[in-house]
Amino acid sequence: MRLLEAIFDLTNLEIELNKLVSMTEKNDFWSDKKNAQSILKEISIINKKLDSFKSLDKDLIDLKEISEIYKDDEIDKNTLKEINDSLSSLTESIEAFEIKVMLSGKDDSKNAILSINSGAGGTEAQDWASMLSRMYFRYSEINNFKAEFLDFLDGEEAGLKNCTILIKGEYAYGYLKNEIGVHRLVRISPFDSNKRRHTSFASVSVSPEVEVDIDIQIDDKDLKIDTFRAAGAGGQHVNKTDSAVRITHVPSGIVVGCQNQRSQHQNRNAALKILSSKLYELELDKLKDKEKELNSEKKEIGWGSQVRSYVLHPYRMVKDHRIDSEIGDVDSFLDGNIQNLIEKLLSKADP
Repeated sequence: MRLLEAIFDLTNLEIELNKLVSMTEKNDFWSDKKNAQSILKEISIINKKLDSFKSLDKDLIDLKEISEIYKDDEIDKNTLKEINDSLSSLTESIEAFEIKVMLSGKDDSKNAILSINSGAGGTEAQDWASMLSRMYFRYSEINNFKAEFLDFLDGEEAGLKNCTILIKGEYAYGYLKNEIGVHRLVRISPFDSNKRRHTSFASVSVSPEVEVDIDIQIDDKDLKIDTFRAAGAGGQHVNKTDSAVRITHVPSGIVVGCQNQRSQHQNRNAALKILSSKLYELELDKLKDKEKELNSEKKEIGWGSQVRSYVLHPYRMVKDHRIDSEIGDVDSFLDGNIQNLIEKLLSKADP
Protein backbone atom coordinates (compact mmCIF):
# COMPACT_ATOMS: atom_id res chain seq x y z
CA MET A 1 0.00 0.00 0.00
CA ARG A 2 2.86 2.37 0.85
CA LEU A 3 4.44 1.81 -2.58
CA LEU A 4 1.07 2.33 -4.32
CA GLU A 5 0.79 5.72 -2.62
CA ALA A 6 4.24 6.58 -3.97
CA ILE A 7 3.14 5.52 -7.49
CA PHE A 8 0.26 7.99 -7.31
CA ASP A 9 2.65 10.82 -6.46
CA LEU A 10 5.06 9.76 -9.19
CA THR A 11 2.33 9.99 -11.81
CA ASN A 12 2.12 13.70 -11.06
CA LEU A 13 5.91 13.89 -11.17
CA GLU A 14 5.96 12.42 -14.68
CA ILE A 15 3.45 15.04 -15.82
CA GLU A 16 5.61 17.77 -14.31
CA LEU A 17 8.72 16.27 -15.90
CA ASN A 18 7.14 16.34 -19.36
CA LYS A 19 6.26 20.02 -18.90
CA LEU A 20 9.81 20.87 -17.88
CA VAL A 21 11.38 18.89 -20.73
CA SER A 22 9.13 20.67 -23.24
CA MET A 23 10.49 24.00 -21.93
CA THR A 24 14.05 22.92 -22.70
CA GLU A 25 13.09 22.31 -26.32
CA LYS A 26 12.18 25.96 -26.94
CA ASN A 27 14.59 28.03 -29.02
CA ASP A 28 14.88 30.76 -26.39
CA PHE A 29 15.45 28.35 -23.49
CA TRP A 30 18.94 29.68 -22.71
CA SER A 31 17.95 33.35 -23.04
CA ASP A 32 17.48 33.37 -19.27
CA LYS A 33 20.49 31.37 -18.09
CA LYS A 34 19.50 31.36 -14.40
CA ASN A 35 15.99 30.14 -15.13
CA ALA A 36 17.34 27.49 -17.53
CA GLN A 37 19.71 26.15 -14.89
CA SER A 38 16.87 26.05 -12.38
CA ILE A 39 14.70 24.02 -14.78
CA LEU A 40 17.55 21.58 -15.50
CA LYS A 41 18.08 21.11 -11.76
CA GLU A 42 14.37 20.33 -11.28
CA ILE A 43 14.53 17.81 -14.13
CA SER A 44 17.54 16.13 -12.51
CA ILE A 45 15.75 15.86 -9.14
CA ILE A 46 12.62 14.34 -10.70
CA ASN A 47 14.68 11.90 -12.79
CA LYS A 48 16.46 10.71 -9.64
CA LYS A 49 13.10 10.00 -8.00
CA LEU A 50 11.83 8.16 -11.08
CA ASP A 51 15.03 6.09 -11.33
CA SER A 52 14.78 5.18 -7.64
CA PHE A 53 11.17 4.11 -8.10
CA LYS A 54 11.98 1.94 -11.12
CA SER A 55 14.84 0.27 -9.24
CA LEU A 56 12.66 -0.44 -6.20
CA ASP A 57 9.83 -1.70 -8.38
CA LYS A 58 12.22 -4.10 -10.14
CA ASP A 59 13.59 -5.36 -6.80
CA LEU A 60 10.04 -5.93 -5.58
CA ILE A 61 9.12 -7.93 -8.70
CA ASP A 62 12.32 -10.00 -8.45
CA LEU A 63 11.67 -10.79 -4.79
CA LYS A 64 8.09 -11.78 -5.56
CA GLU A 65 9.27 -14.12 -8.31
CA ILE A 66 11.80 -15.76 -5.98
CA SER A 67 9.09 -16.25 -3.37
CA GLU A 68 6.82 -17.84 -5.95
CA ILE A 69 9.58 -20.30 -6.93
CA TYR A 70 9.94 -21.56 -3.37
CA LYS A 71 6.24 -21.34 -2.50
CA ASP A 72 5.51 -25.06 -2.89
CA ASP A 73 9.01 -26.40 -2.17
CA GLU A 74 10.95 -27.07 0.97
CA ILE A 75 13.22 -24.16 1.68
CA ASP A 76 16.43 -24.34 3.67
CA LYS A 77 17.10 -21.98 6.55
CA ASN A 78 19.83 -20.03 4.79
CA THR A 79 17.66 -19.31 1.75
CA LEU A 80 14.72 -18.34 3.96
CA LYS A 81 16.94 -15.98 5.93
CA GLU A 82 18.26 -14.45 2.71
CA ILE A 83 14.71 -13.83 1.44
CA ASN A 84 13.61 -12.34 4.77
CA ASP A 85 16.68 -10.10 4.91
CA SER A 86 16.03 -8.93 1.35
CA LEU A 87 12.40 -8.21 2.20
CA SER A 88 13.38 -6.26 5.30
CA SER A 89 15.96 -4.24 3.40
CA LEU A 90 13.54 -3.55 0.54
CA THR A 91 10.83 -2.44 2.97
CA GLU A 92 13.22 0.06 4.55
CA SER A 93 14.26 1.34 1.11
CA ILE A 94 10.63 1.79 0.03
CA GLU A 95 9.78 3.68 3.21
CA ALA A 96 12.82 5.95 2.80
CA PHE A 97 11.89 6.51 -0.85
CA GLU A 98 8.32 7.43 0.04
CA ILE A 99 9.61 10.08 2.43
CA LYS A 100 11.58 11.60 -0.45
CA VAL A 101 8.45 11.56 -2.60
CA MET A 102 6.74 13.56 0.14
CA LEU A 103 9.50 16.15 -0.09
CA SER A 104 8.04 17.78 -3.17
CA GLY A 105 7.99 21.38 -1.95
CA LYS A 106 9.77 24.01 -4.00
CA ASP A 107 12.61 24.34 -1.49
CA ASP A 108 12.70 20.85 0.03
CA SER A 109 15.71 19.71 -2.00
CA LYS A 110 17.87 22.67 -0.92
CA ASN A 111 20.51 23.01 1.77
CA ALA A 112 19.27 24.20 5.16
CA ILE A 113 20.26 27.20 7.26
CA LEU A 114 19.45 26.31 10.86
CA SER A 115 19.56 28.88 13.67
CA ILE A 116 19.46 28.18 17.40
CA ASN A 117 18.74 30.84 20.04
CA SER A 118 18.90 30.23 23.78
CA GLY A 119 15.85 31.35 25.71
CA ALA A 120 14.67 31.38 29.31
CA GLY A 121 17.16 29.72 31.65
CA GLY A 122 20.41 31.75 31.55
CA THR A 123 23.57 29.62 31.51
CA GLU A 124 21.42 26.50 31.51
CA ALA A 125 19.67 27.60 28.30
CA GLN A 126 22.97 28.53 26.66
CA ASP A 127 24.37 25.09 27.46
CA TRP A 128 21.16 23.59 26.06
CA ALA A 129 21.59 25.58 22.82
CA SER A 130 25.10 24.11 22.54
CA MET A 131 23.73 20.59 23.09
CA LEU A 132 21.18 21.12 20.32
CA SER A 133 23.87 22.37 17.94
CA ARG A 134 25.87 19.20 18.63
CA MET A 135 22.76 17.07 17.99
CA TYR A 136 22.27 18.63 14.55
CA PHE A 137 25.97 18.28 13.70
CA ARG A 138 25.81 14.58 14.64
CA TYR A 139 22.57 14.19 12.65
CA SER A 140 24.32 15.67 9.63
CA GLU A 141 27.27 13.32 10.04
CA ILE A 142 25.05 10.24 10.40
CA ASN A 143 23.02 11.14 7.30
CA ASN A 144 25.98 12.12 5.10
CA PHE A 145 25.22 15.84 5.21
CA LYS A 146 27.93 18.44 5.75
CA ALA A 147 27.45 20.96 8.55
CA GLU A 148 29.41 24.05 9.44
CA PHE A 149 28.96 27.05 11.72
CA LEU A 150 28.29 30.27 9.84
CA ASP A 151 27.97 32.36 12.97
CA PHE A 152 27.92 31.86 16.72
CA LEU A 153 27.94 33.85 19.95
CA ASP A 154 29.44 32.13 22.97
CA GLY A 155 27.55 32.02 26.26
CA GLU A 156 28.79 34.04 29.21
CA GLU A 157 29.81 30.97 31.23
CA ALA A 158 29.12 27.99 28.96
CA GLY A 159 27.39 27.00 25.76
CA LEU A 160 26.05 29.34 23.07
CA LYS A 161 23.75 32.32 23.14
CA ASN A 162 22.95 31.73 19.49
CA CYS A 163 24.39 30.18 16.36
CA THR A 164 23.69 29.67 12.67
CA ILE A 165 24.57 26.37 10.97
CA LEU A 166 24.68 25.63 7.25
CA ILE A 167 23.69 22.01 6.57
CA LYS A 168 24.54 20.89 3.05
CA GLY A 169 22.94 17.87 1.43
CA GLU A 170 20.13 16.72 -0.83
CA TYR A 171 16.78 17.45 0.86
CA ALA A 172 18.47 18.88 3.99
CA TYR A 173 15.82 21.60 4.26
CA GLY A 174 12.96 19.21 3.53
CA TYR A 175 14.04 16.88 6.32
CA LEU A 176 14.78 19.60 8.88
CA LYS A 177 11.95 22.07 8.25
CA ASN A 178 9.81 20.51 10.99
CA GLU A 179 12.51 21.17 13.61
CA ILE A 180 11.27 24.76 13.75
CA GLY A 181 9.97 25.70 17.19
CA VAL A 182 10.85 25.82 20.87
CA HIS A 183 12.79 22.88 22.35
CA ARG A 184 12.55 22.32 26.12
CA LEU A 185 15.08 20.55 28.36
CA VAL A 186 14.44 19.27 31.91
CA ARG A 187 17.44 18.00 33.89
CA ILE A 188 19.48 18.25 37.07
CA SER A 189 21.63 21.28 36.39
CA PRO A 190 25.40 20.67 36.20
CA PHE A 191 25.78 24.38 37.05
CA ASP A 192 23.74 24.21 40.28
CA SER A 193 25.79 23.25 43.35
CA ASN A 194 22.53 22.19 45.05
CA LYS A 195 21.78 19.73 42.22
CA ARG A 196 18.29 21.10 41.62
CA ARG A 197 16.17 20.34 38.59
CA HIS A 198 16.09 23.09 35.95
CA THR A 199 14.01 23.71 32.85
CA SER A 200 15.67 25.38 29.85
CA PHE A 201 14.46 26.54 26.47
CA ALA A 202 15.96 27.18 23.05
CA SER A 203 14.32 28.04 19.75
CA VAL A 204 15.20 26.51 16.38
CA SER A 205 14.47 28.15 13.04
CA VAL A 206 15.18 26.65 9.62
CA SER A 207 15.22 28.26 6.18
CA PRO A 208 16.32 27.03 2.74
CA GLU A 209 19.67 28.20 1.44
CA VAL A 210 19.26 30.27 -1.70
CA GLU A 211 21.79 31.74 -4.10
CA VAL A 212 22.80 35.37 -3.64
CA ASP A 213 21.68 36.18 -7.19
CA ILE A 214 18.09 35.01 -6.66
CA ASP A 215 15.42 37.60 -7.41
CA ILE A 216 15.90 39.37 -4.10
CA GLN A 217 16.89 43.01 -4.37
CA ILE A 218 19.49 43.98 -1.76
CA ASP A 219 20.42 47.65 -1.95
CA ASP A 220 23.76 48.59 -0.39
CA LYS A 221 22.22 51.70 1.16
CA ASP A 222 19.85 49.42 3.12
CA LEU A 223 22.75 47.59 4.76
CA LYS A 224 24.56 48.42 7.99
CA ILE A 225 27.82 46.47 8.00
CA ASP A 226 29.89 46.01 11.17
CA THR A 227 33.25 44.28 11.41
CA PHE A 228 34.81 42.86 14.56
CA ARG A 229 37.28 40.29 15.79
CA ALA A 230 35.95 36.72 15.61
CA ALA A 231 35.03 34.95 18.85
CA GLY A 232 36.03 31.43 19.86
CA ALA A 233 39.28 29.55 20.20
CA GLY A 234 40.78 31.02 17.05
CA GLY A 235 43.47 29.66 14.80
CA GLN A 236 45.94 30.70 12.19
CA HIS A 237 43.58 33.16 10.51
CA VAL A 238 40.94 33.75 13.20
CA ASN A 239 41.17 36.45 15.91
CA LYS A 240 44.16 38.13 14.22
CA THR A 241 42.16 40.86 12.44
CA ASP A 242 38.64 42.33 12.44
CA SER A 243 37.53 39.78 9.83
CA ALA A 244 34.13 38.85 11.29
CA VAL A 245 31.15 40.56 9.66
CA ARG A 246 27.64 41.35 10.89
CA ILE A 247 25.10 42.81 8.46
CA THR A 248 21.85 44.53 9.44
CA HIS A 249 19.20 44.85 6.74
CA VAL A 250 17.62 48.10 7.92
CA PRO A 251 14.21 47.86 6.13
CA SER A 252 13.43 44.37 7.51
CA GLY A 253 15.46 44.50 10.72
CA ILE A 254 17.11 41.17 9.87
CA VAL A 255 20.59 40.76 11.36
CA VAL A 256 23.00 38.10 10.06
CA GLY A 257 26.68 37.43 10.55
CA CYS A 258 29.59 35.21 9.68
CA GLN A 259 32.99 34.77 11.32
CA ASN A 260 34.34 31.37 10.36
CA GLN A 261 35.90 32.27 6.99
CA ARG A 262 39.53 33.26 6.44
CA SER A 263 38.95 36.85 5.36
CA GLN A 264 36.54 39.72 5.83
CA HIS A 265 35.58 39.50 2.14
CA GLN A 266 34.65 35.80 2.46
CA ASN A 267 32.69 36.46 5.65
CA ARG A 268 30.83 39.31 3.97
CA ASN A 269 29.83 37.11 1.03
CA ALA A 270 28.69 34.33 3.37
CA ALA A 271 26.67 36.80 5.46
CA LEU A 272 25.02 38.18 2.31
CA LYS A 273 24.06 34.63 1.37
CA ILE A 274 22.37 34.15 4.75
CA LEU A 275 20.60 37.51 4.37
CA SER A 276 19.43 36.55 0.90
CA SER A 277 17.96 33.32 2.30
CA LYS A 278 16.19 35.18 5.10
CA LEU A 279 14.74 37.75 2.70
CA TYR A 280 13.74 34.99 0.30
CA GLU A 281 11.87 33.24 3.09
CA LEU A 282 10.18 36.53 3.98
CA GLU A 283 9.07 37.03 0.39
CA LEU A 284 7.67 33.50 0.25
CA ASP A 285 5.60 34.26 3.32
CA LYS A 286 4.19 37.35 1.62
CA LEU A 287 3.45 35.55 -1.63
CA LYS A 288 1.60 32.80 0.23
CA ASP A 289 -0.34 35.42 2.17
CA LYS A 290 0.49 33.71 5.45
CA GLU A 291 1.81 36.67 7.41
CA LYS A 292 -1.09 36.59 9.85
CA GLU A 293 -0.80 32.84 10.35
CA LEU A 294 2.97 32.99 10.82
CA ASN A 295 2.72 35.80 13.34
CA SER A 296 0.16 33.87 15.34
CA GLU A 297 2.51 30.90 15.47
CA LYS A 298 5.47 32.88 16.77
CA LYS A 299 5.74 32.16 20.47
CA GLU A 300 7.91 33.20 23.36
CA ILE A 301 10.91 30.96 23.98
CA GLY A 302 9.53 29.65 27.25
CA TRP A 303 6.78 27.77 29.03
CA GLY A 304 3.80 26.45 27.07
CA SER A 305 5.25 27.05 23.61
CA GLN A 306 7.50 24.03 23.08
CA VAL A 307 7.18 21.64 20.15
CA ARG A 308 9.44 19.06 21.78
CA SER A 309 10.52 18.22 25.35
CA TYR A 310 13.73 16.44 26.34
CA VAL A 311 13.42 15.12 29.90
CA LEU A 312 16.52 13.78 31.67
CA HIS A 313 15.07 13.84 35.22
CA PRO A 314 13.11 12.42 37.04
CA TYR A 315 12.59 10.06 34.08
CA ARG A 316 14.25 9.95 30.66
CA MET A 317 12.19 10.63 27.56
CA VAL A 318 11.94 12.78 24.44
CA LYS A 319 8.38 13.77 23.55
CA ASP A 320 7.29 15.56 20.40
CA HIS A 321 4.06 17.34 21.30
CA ARG A 322 2.84 17.72 17.71
CA ILE A 323 2.40 13.99 17.10
CA ASP A 324 2.43 12.83 20.73
CA SER A 325 5.46 10.64 20.02
CA GLU A 326 7.64 9.43 22.91
CA ILE A 327 11.23 8.18 22.66
CA GLY A 328 12.98 6.46 25.56
CA ASP A 329 16.58 6.44 24.34
CA VAL A 330 17.37 10.08 25.04
CA ASP A 331 21.16 9.66 24.75
CA SER A 332 20.90 8.22 21.24
CA PHE A 333 18.47 10.96 20.21
CA LEU A 334 20.75 13.72 21.48
CA ASP A 335 23.59 12.00 19.63
CA GLY A 336 21.85 12.77 16.35
CA ASN A 337 19.63 9.73 15.79
CA ILE A 338 16.54 11.80 15.07
CA GLN A 339 15.73 10.64 11.53
CA ASN A 340 12.96 8.28 12.63
CA LEU A 341 11.08 11.12 14.34
CA ILE A 342 11.75 13.44 11.41
CA GLU A 343 10.11 10.91 9.07
CA LYS A 344 7.14 10.54 11.42
CA LEU A 345 6.65 14.30 11.37
CA LEU A 346 6.84 14.36 7.56
CA SER A 347 4.31 11.52 7.31
CA LYS A 348 1.95 13.30 9.70
CA ALA A 349 2.19 16.54 7.75
CA ASP A 350 1.73 14.88 4.36
CA PRO A 351 -1.84 15.29 3.07
